[in-house]
Amino acid sequence: MADFLRFREDAAHEEPAVTLDSFLGQSNATAVRLESDEDARLLLPHLDRLALIEVAFPKFRDGRGYSAARILREAGYTGELRAAGDVLVDQIPFMRRCGFDAFAPEASIDEAALDRALKRYPEYYQKAADGASPVWALRHG
Repeated sequence: MADFLRFREDAAHEEPAVTLDSFLGQSNATAVRLESDEDARLLLPHLDRLALIEVAFPKFRDGRGYSAARILREAGYTGELRAAGDVLVDQIPFMRRCGFDAFAPEASIDEAALDRALKRYPEYYQKAADGASPVWALRHG
């Protein structure tokens, strides 16, 4: 994965992610892969020991991973949250708002296109898991 697809200061987690079923059955894994049809809430009791949660995006139009990310971040997960699979450059800004901070796309991402996408909307109207203040809150101080 290219460095520009990771938005964290700490070192990348190198341990391979295990399946959710394997994770729930073993006590020493620190990385888990959540498929799009699996419930992120099953991980909530284990967030303190997970360094990486990889969320699968089998198709760009499958948005269940956005919900998983927000559930995990709002529950207090602070580790690496990686979107993996059919991740498109125009989705990354929205994925970041939901809490993703690392990306493993199937196809390469043009760095200039990503930079433009990330800068396209400097303010937002709604709250999200990224903690950015909505423009209305900034306006009304």
